[in-house]
Amino acid sequence: MEIKRICVLYFSPTGGTERIARYVAGELAKRLGLEPEYIPFTKPGEREKERRFGPADLLVMASPVYAGRLPNKIMPEYRAKIIGDSTPALPLCVFGNRSPDEALRELVLLLEDNGFRPVGGGAFAGRHAFSDEVGEGRPDEEDFVQMADFAARIADKLAGEALPPLEVDRGEIGPYYTPLKRDGTPAKFLKAKPLTHWKKCSRCGACARACPMGSIDPETMDAVGLCVKCQACVHKCTRQAKYFEDADFLSHVAMLERNYTRRAENQILL
Repeated sequence: MEIKRICVLYFSPTGGTERIARYVAGELAKRLGLEPEYIPFTKPGEREKERRFGPADLLVMASPVYAGRLPNKIMPEYRAKIIGDSTPALPLCVFGNRSPDEALRELVLLLEDNGFRPVGGGAFAGRHAFSDEVGEGRPDEEDFVQMADFAARIADKLAGEALPPLEVDRGEIGPYYTPLKRDGTPAKFLKAKPLTHWKKCSRCGACARACPMGSIDPETMDAVGLCVKCQACVHKCTRQAKYFEDADFLSHVAMLERNYTRRAENQILL
């Protein structure tokens, strides 16, 4: 089949998903002789308009994994705004060194429902947004080698005449992962929001500009809306002034640091 355009769409509050999406798409583009077109889908304004793709396009769609699935507050926009027309697609998920769980399969099925033809898929480990110790150094050299090989195999598949349906379980998607505290009981931090060390804060507004939900007041730097715990405000703050102090959230982070510093395996679907 002939691919005339590679479009790379990503939701990436802290940049990890974008990095992996760009690498895989870049390796794929070299083999197809095309220049990727990058489409950020992270900020509220970037998610306003509908994105449509045709049969000669290849959509590389990348999403972070939240609690073992796609981000539940972004899912409605994935469904409503990303539309294909028998468009080949390559779904990518990036997980924080714990597990991709159901996220990759969920993205495959979502794309199929939206008019795309998935040609494969990958879930790759990255550093966890909650802790530098969980997934430290991921993706590493071994990951990039695996991504390059994955891209080569996808390019070979696209060079064929036919594109058979991807072999994947099309049953019901399982529940979201329940975050746990250090003692193994459920960690309940849905209402947790970032706080500010005011002596450190310069009122630069970096946190407000980084928030993918538009939930930080650019005048006061206070979290005034829905928080998806993406940590964009924490990571993008120029003065290290943003932090979380919710007890359940901190206990969950401690549990992750105790149990998930081992090297998680990537998941490849071909």
